[in-house]
Amino acid sequence: MVTDNLTSLQTFILEEESRFPNASGEFSWIVSAISLAAKMIAYKVRHVRLQGGVGKEGDVNVQGEEQIKMDVIANEVIMRVLGSRSSIAVLGSEEDEQPTILRKGTDGGKYCVLFDPLDGSSNLDTAVGVGTIFTILRNDPNIPDAVRTVCQPGMQQVAAGYVLYGSSTVFVITTGHGVHMFELDMSVGSFLLVQRDLKMPRRNKVYSVNEAYSEGFPAGYQRYLKWAHEQGYSSRYIGSMVADIHRTLVNGGVFLYPPTKKHPGGKLRLLYEANPMSFLVEQAGGTSTDGGRRTMEIVPTEVHARTPLVMGSADEVAHVMNHLRG
Repeated sequence: MVTDNLTSLQTFILEEESRFPNASGEFSWIVSAISLAAKMIAYKVRHVRLQGGVGKEGDVNVQGEEQIKMDVIANEVIMRVLGSRSSIAVLGSEEDEQPTILRKGTDGGKYCVLFDPLDGSSNLDTAVGVGTIFTILRNDPNIPDAVRTVCQPGMQQVAAGYVLYGSSTVFVITTGHGVHMFELDMSVGSFLLVQRDLKMPRRNKVYSVNEAYSEGFPAGYQRYLKWAHEQGYSSRYIGSMVADIHRTLVNGGVFLYPPTKKHPGGKLRLLYEANPMSFLVEQAGGTSTDGGRRTMEIVPTEVHARTPLVMGSADEVAHVMNHLRG
């Protein structure tokens, strides 16, 4: 006998909006658009070799990184799908130098959407899980400049999430009322709820970091790694942030992206990667910090600001912080 009703992502978001009597339904249209873009990208990722999507595009993005073909394809898909949503004022992509103003607040632009179209895309040629990260912010109609509009601390996010394109296509989202996981059912073409109110374990003896760069880590991180080895911790590192955070969110543990000699201010993008993931991790009961401050309290100074990152299970992050403090 079936005991649980099937709930689609669209139905779930409508239920969330019902918490607010004055909700217009515009927010649900944005999430619906993101899910549509995710389905299109998921198809292209599954057929990346057949469609000639493997390899480099030849251009260099604003980060100084050579673009992968699928970076460009995924970016175009999201821009085109979200560009038609009348409630979006500003769209910002990690691949673009500046956010794009679609319409003013006086013309109905209530929200800003920032996204990393295809995190971990360099792993596509080896069939490793990759993903899309997104965050939704409120638009301030009194700020005409797009960069100033989106440079909001993470605690002001309306919603955030990611889509993992792996052995299955998983959509994880928070609107500030817990973390909820959906899986794409290809037979009906819909994301269906598979876990409501996901909670991270408070502890798990697993750390995720690119240890090849450990000699360039600050002393506190090196002390933590030495301690973790002595305590019998396991290392799990995929090299695709969405995949690493998804595993950490589900199983517990800690994800580390320390500053290095090459990137003393950190490498991960605050607005496009760190803040959305921090929102999810905190809503699941975890902790996120830049090694000193709560990640979501950092006020961005530029749209492509970077940050170090320590996030995961509350107890595991606490162990890292103890070693950073010496």
